[in-house]
Amino acid sequence: MTDLRTQIVERGYDVISDHFLEWRDQIVDGPRREWSEALTSRLADGARILELGCGAGVPDTLLLAERFRVTGVDISGEQISRARANVPDAEFIHADFTALELEPAQFEAVAAFYSFNHTPRDLLGGLFESIRSWLVPDGLLLAAFGTSDTGSWTGDWLGTTMFFSSFPPETTRRMLSGAGFELLRDELAQMQEPESAVAFHWVLARR
Repeated sequence: MTDLRTQIVERGYDVISDHFLEWRDQIVDGPRREWSEALTSRLADGARILELGCGAGVPDTLLLAERFRVTGVDISGEQISRARANVPDAEFIHADFTALELEPAQFEAVAAFYSFNHTPRDLLGGLFESIRSWLVPDGLLLAAFGTSDTGSWTGDWLGTTMFFSSFPPETTRRMLSGAGFELLRDELAQMQEPESAVAFHWVLARR
């Protein structure tokens, strides 16, 4: 059964699909492209990438699909419908990725652009183990994590109820290492959201 906390995320992104895209387009100095290139520069053309929390498929899935075989996963049915229309060359799965079951060693890389800050942090340990199993040997993980010590926050965000959760960076590092990942690059990066500046913990790691 889907966790009640992730059900909040599902309903929220179904409701704010248009508003979220408008809001996201106002972000200034986001490090997303730089980190995406840090991942893709290490991959051969045609590599298989699993994107967790793909949303409507733009811009990340669309760009990745130009060179790679991409499978996007999102909990929001509305977002997945948009992604299928926006990126016909990718495959999509409508699912809660914390409960996703896939065959092992299917992907050269897994990417999560900001989606882990909507993931209940008590589920991250098991998710990291799953991600490691989905990766081929020496496969790569690219992810942006929240930076606050927030076990659970539910409240109004962009006009809907939304759930957030995160660990401080030192805990995230320790958990990734404990799950068998080697951290290749690990930095805090700020960007300017419409309301305020915010920092995310970006990690590029290898199985």
